[in-house]
Amino acid sequence: MLELIDSPDDLKGLQEKELAPLCAEIREFIIDHVSRCGGHLASNLGVVELTVALHYVFDCPRDKFVWDVGHQSYTHKILTGRKDGFRKLRKAGGLSGFPKPEESPCDAFIAGHSSTSISAAVGLAVARDALRENYKVIAIIGDGSLTAGLAFEGLNQAGHLKKDMIVILNDNEMSISRNVGALAAYLNRILTGDLYRRFKKSTRELLKGIPKFGPHMTKAAERLEEALKGIVLPGMLFEEMGFNYIGPVDGHNMEALLDTLRMAGALSGPVLIHAVTTKGKGYGPSEQNPCGFHGVGPFEIETGKTLSGSVSYSEYFGEALSRCARTDPRIMAITAAMKEGTGLASFEKEFPSRIYDVGIAEPHAVVFAAGLAKSGFKPVVAIYSTFLQRGYDEIIHDVCLQNLPVVFAIDRAGVVGEDGPTHHGMFDLSYLRHIPNLTLMAPKDAPELEAMLRFALDMKGPAAIRYPRGKAIGDGGREDMPPVAAGRAEVLKDGRDAAILAIGNMALPALEAARQLSFENKNMDVSVYNMRFVKPLDEDAIRRAAATGRIITVEDNSVLGGFGSAVCEALMRMGLGGIKFQSLGFPDAFVEHGGQAELRARFGLDAQGISQAVKNLFAASPALKRFRTIK
Repeated sequence: MLELIDSPDDLKGLQEKELAPLCAEIREFIIDHVSRCGGHLASNLGVVELTVALHYVFDCPRDKFVWDVGHQSYTHKILTGRKDGFRKLRKAGGLSGFPKPEESPCDAFIAGHSSTSISAAVGLAVARDALRENYKVIAIIGDGSLTAGLAFEGLNQAGHLKKDMIVILNDNEMSISRNVGALAAYLNRILTGDLYRRFKKSTRELLKGIPKFGPHMTKAAERLEEALKGIVLPGMLFEEMGFNYIGPVDGHNMEALLDTLRMAGALSGPVLIHAVTTKGKGYGPSEQNPCGFHGVGPFEIETGKTLSGSVSYSEYFGEALSRCARTDPRIMAITAAMKEGTGLASFEKEFPSRIYDVGIAEPHAVVFAAGLAKSGFKPVVAIYSTFLQRGYDEIIHDVCLQNLPVVFAIDRAGVVGEDGPTHHGMFDLSYLRHIPNLTLMAPKDAPELEAMLRFALDMKGPAAIRYPRGKAIGDGGREDMPPVAAGRAEVLKDGRDAAILAIGNMALPALEAARQLSFENKNMDVSVYNMRFVKPLDEDAIRRAAATGRIITVEDNSVLGGFGSAVCEALMRMGLGGIKFQSLGFPDAFVEHGGQAELRARFGLDAQGISQAVKNLFAASPALKRFRTIK
């Protein structure tokens, strides 16, 4: 049946009784393709029926579907003419794993970070009415995303404006890690909406039917109703915010979903539908381990076993933090709904009372850490680079301005690969290095990551360590790693003809490039510096590098305002002119999805690209005089 569906119009040609078998085919399709390409599995399996029902009742792209995060958009893409694109799901030049308006008019809004859908939907609804147009606006948001303050800001304005729009709360009791906080407990208490509505309607009709006491008893009942709402229907929260609340509804019952969506479409004003779903529905391994199958690489369908077993930087970080915490009871770990993703699951097992998952609330995580630091603790905030952007003001105002000893463990720095531009962490060096009091580091390998972590935990002020996604390089658990000295680079190779200044995971490719150049041409003797610190910079190392007359900087970050810019500023500050200089990094553009190695190679950030950049610098200045007098 799925072979016949290339558009929402094709879907509408089916009978309602055919929708359930179609959902089973869609699940098989998603499992098959994600097992080959990797992707977000559990979240997508949980919304198959809901997505089919949405497209069956409403008219996309005329009606606007605004997905939150985008982890749940695969069925939507399948139904909107993109089935064939799943052969290259999340690969370079292939189908994005997230909603992407450039890909289809059915993707009303981009979605890669959580909790944005309601605010975007309010904007679309206001614009619709201002233009005197007529269509539905539907935001689909998960209960995990609803823990963020941004979601409530959107709900607040939507309830105030009373615009026609629908918010579907996809409640699977999960974000990426299991939901935490008062809101999660609140949603778990919600009973069936039908019970409350039937009670309210029948009671009013009964009381009004009593001739003498009807009106007075009705008023008394209305006062009593407010108290009963909190007991019978905790959905009162959304009603008090101005929404018509419908639910909970079984998110896998097609008949119930169709009836509910049709009812909601006929109502005026903002409506919230509470749909209860199962994350990972229909595939045993993902139902049993929805966290593990949230974002997954290629795996065996029969067993659910992933095909990659190497230790990641995230896992190594979690183990290193545990080693530090064994000797220092003041160390606390903080995550924003990403315990597994940031490698803190192992820390939680050993120190369950010293880890705090604050939900999808990065700004709160930063200020919460500041409060701990103010009281003498050593908080370590582990957050993906792209998500730390959401706590930027708090880093400046609440941590750095007070010079508090908060450690930021910045995971997924640089290109992350298949998740694409919404998840690449290529701006953190640029948005952090100019903040006063903040020390900014990047390790070349796993042992250096642990050494930097120990250094940061001993500091009296704030520090940030950024490290990439993927397999950890280096001997795990090495305890003989020399301590890191503040603002001191490491010379990986001496050379007289040019210098490569590399930061973080670019240091080892730079070293490989220098060795290749020495092998190919004896006249290209290139030094390589593992700079370690973006702030404070090792200006002595920069002076020595300047003596060669040629400097190339390499970073897994945007070239605008990043490490290369810092080196260039230092050269100007020290009055070192006449040097041939080039900065390698990502351009002033949003980089599309693709494999990490593939993307780095495309932008000249592998050994071959760095080698070629050095050759180009020699070609541009073959007879350049070296600065022999610089010490």
